[in-house]
Amino acid sequence: MRDANPFVEWVVKVAQPCNLACDYCYVYESADRSWRRKPPVMAPRTADQLARRIAEHARRHALPRVRVTLHGGEPLLAGLSRIEHLLGVLELELHGTAKCDISVQSNATLLNPLWMDLFRRHGVSVGVSLDGSREANDRHRRARNGHGSHAAVQRGLDLLRRPENKALFAGLLCTVDLDNPPLDVFESLLAHEPPAVNFLLPHATWEHPPPGHDPDRTPYANWLLTVFERWYSAPRQETGVRLFEDLVDLALGGEVRSESTGLAGTDFLVVESDGTIELSDSLKVTQEGGAATGFDIFAHDFDTAARHPAVAEARRGGLAALADVCRGCEVVRLCGGGLRAHRFRPDTGFANASVYCADLRVLTTRIRDRVVADAGALLGSVS
Repeated sequence: MRDANPFVEWVVKVAQPCNLACDYCYVYESADRSWRRKPPVMAPRTADQLARRIAEHARRHALPRVRVTLHGGEPLLAGLSRIEHLLGVLELELHGTAKCDISVQSNATLLNPLWMDLFRRHGVSVGVSLDGSREANDRHRRARNGHGSHAAVQRGLDLLRRPENKALFAGLLCTVDLDNPPLDVFESLLAHEPPAVNFLLPHATWEHPPPGHDPDRTPYANWLLTVFERWYSAPRQETGVRLFEDLVDLALGGEVRSESTGLAGTDFLVVESDGTIELSDSLKVTQEGGAATGFDIFAHDFDTAARHPAVAEARRGGLAALADVCRGCEVVRLCGGGLRAHRFRPDTGFANASVYCADLRVLTTRIRDRVVADAGALLGSVS
């Protein structure tokens, strides 16, 4: 049976280990320890089967385009030959069926000219995780020996920004830390001339709230709004910020398919290094096996995975997917209830507002009011 809502993106865990030991990592520092039972790197036969399954899904649903994100751990630890093999079989299996946009999300510490040559030949874009300046980044993103990672990331970014590589630079991914001044962080990120920036809230649940959690003072909303005003009021757009762009689009009546904003359902799956099919790995912060489905790419196709009750529930969009307290909220169409993992309580599962609910309400309300007022003023001036 063909699922009416196909997947269009796969996050592929080509390597389980990481050469950093970030203290907020949702893979290694969370409730789920299943990574210990998975192979450290994806075997060639698993890569082959993955490519066949993606191509099968694309043909079945007549998809013109699919996306694959190489992830980890640190995906470059899989090694050049394994990554080149995966890229080759994806191109082979999808040839004549669908265009495949491939990216890698890396800490950039292992980037070198050989990697960039491979990525240029296969058109692989590179996203880099960086939390700002040396001080801001190295507060959490450290090597296992305790040394900061900023200098190594800087070397990787310098390589990525060379003229021959710059077209592959996808952008920067920054986790919000309330101890880091927001404008200092943003200016530090801008110094790398990223085409895009995205800000992530630290993964947290009601059982394990985020650092500085305070629904009365909404510190995460205040932090992000400071950056929003700097970004939105700039005389020219210096970079895209996906979180802000999504909220602006939603505030002006658009639709956005995102895991963390809006009411649309999700359209991606995670495939682990052993070929097991999982939900968003942010769910690893909820409980042991929080992202697991029990399915794998050898025994199950992706349409079968879509009908798994846990997958169907996690993908379900709209108000019906949210807690009662969210459904009547005036900004629910913007925040979408927040990231699913952030709604978790051990006693009630996901039938809750986000642990960031107060922050999301302030953030989305302020952005909505600002852009709607500006849009109204602009329309008034031309009428």
